[in-house]
Amino acid sequence: MRGRSEKGPAGTRAALGVGGTGGAGRAFPGAPGGRDEAWRGRELPVPGGAVRPWAIAPGLGFPRGPSLPQGVTRLLLTRIPFFKEIIVSSFSCDSCSWSNTEIQSAGRIQEQGVRYTLAVTSRQDMNREVVKTDCASARIPELDFEIPAFSQKGVLTTIEGIIDRAVAGLEQDQPTRRATDKEVARKIDEFIGKLRQLKEVNSPFTFILDDPSGNSFVENPQAPQRDEALVVTHYRRSPQQSALLGLEGEEVDAKPPDAAEDLRDEVLQFNTNCPECNAPASTNMKLVQIPHFKEVIIMATNCDSCGHRTNEVKSGGAIEPQGTRITLRITDPSDMTRDILKSETCSVEIPELEFELGMGALGGKFTTLEGLLKDIRDLVEKNPFTLGDSSTPSRTGKLQEFIGKLQDIIEGKAQAHFIMDDPAGNSYLQNVYAPEADPELSVQRYERTFDQNEELGLNDMKTEGYEPGPASER
Repeated sequence: MRGRSEKGPAGTRAALGVGGTGGAGRAFPGAPGGRDEAWRGRELPVPGGAVRPWAIAPGLGFPRGPSLPQGVTRLLLTRIPFFKEIIVSSFSCDSCSWSNTEIQSAGRIQEQGVRYTLAVTSRQDMNREVVKTDCASARIPELDFEIPAFSQKGVLTTIEGIIDRAVAGLEQDQPTRRATDKEVARKIDEFIGKLRQLKEVNSPFTFILDDPSGNSFVENPQAPQRDEALVVTHYRRSPQQSALLGLEGEEVDAKPPDAAEDLRDEVLQFNTNCPECNAPASTNMKLVQIPHFKEVIIMATNCDSCGHRTNEVKSGGAIEPQGTRITLRITDPSDMTRDILKSETCSVEIPELEFELGMGALGGKFTTLEGLLKDIRDLVEKNPFTLGDSSTPSRTGKLQEFIGKLQDIIEGKAQAHFIMDDPAGNSYLQNVYAPEADPELSVQRYERTFDQNEELGLNDMKTEGYEPGPASER
């Protein structure tokens, strides 16, 4: 089986990031003499019965010349359990015994970045496998220590190996520092001692691996079960991180799409049954922003079989911290055109008529004041227990009198006070003078009583501290 591609061996190495001085990662021109033809591959069995191709490329360690030694770079495409496929490149030189190992992701940059936070508490944790790409940063907050992104090549190692590489990097120039700046060298020696003490795990510490490309990995020895010591967090890359990864073409400066904005411009439709005749019908749903208030969801159902039409309003937000009591003094027929949002938890009162409509009656409504008063009138007229055959003449007379007075208010012939009391604070009555104050409209905020909170189900609701802990971010 040949290891060549249509691009040729040199192009293959450049695409894989293999070759160059001192190991994999830097490309160089192909050498004369046709040695590039020496690429060859063979199938190497791995546990589980699978096979992985080894590609062996002689002479990739140094630029080829008549007197320079040659090394060998080996490439292995392997798969890490519960992670993904990676390319492991290993270079070794028989002349000087120098060796180097690097890894590269065999896939694309992920949709989101990833952050691994590991609480290291034992020597076993030091042996966890780690895939650290070149764009990943590693931190140990207890020592205020960080390995910045792009400061090292990608590597397949362990937690202990990460610390060893950091120690080796700090010790590299220590002889020169001791000769030129003894104070700096002394401080670095102290810090190296602290890093080496971490390997003994005499005290717990935190290891954080942050990779905006999403291709790094920290082993979970308990997989597929959850690891209590390891927290995996996926996040959206910042524009700066996208630029470092070469993703400027994705318009990183543009704002991410807002799902709520899409809903405002779209009417959603889903199938349902008519509440009157049970025939198949459709319900339209729309997200609407009420000026000077909040977002609400309006649902309207229209039955083609029986002609039944209904609409319902749901609040698009949470229950407000305080209840709301809205009082409107109706003095002019134009008040009937005011927009009104009555939530399911809102009660209505008209003192002049000694009338009160409890919460839950009529459901949620987004209409005008005139429309709500007409719905109240229809509710009274169509109630068979009030005006039906079982009603008494005295009750019928009182209800007819009430309907007449209510009709006078609707037609603007009588003045009255219209009061909306919503413990959830999700009801609204239009202020026609907005943003100025309305002389006929007053809005009062108040603290809910225990009974009101009980009706809303808030007394037993826990909104803070309910998270089980860091495991919620896994």
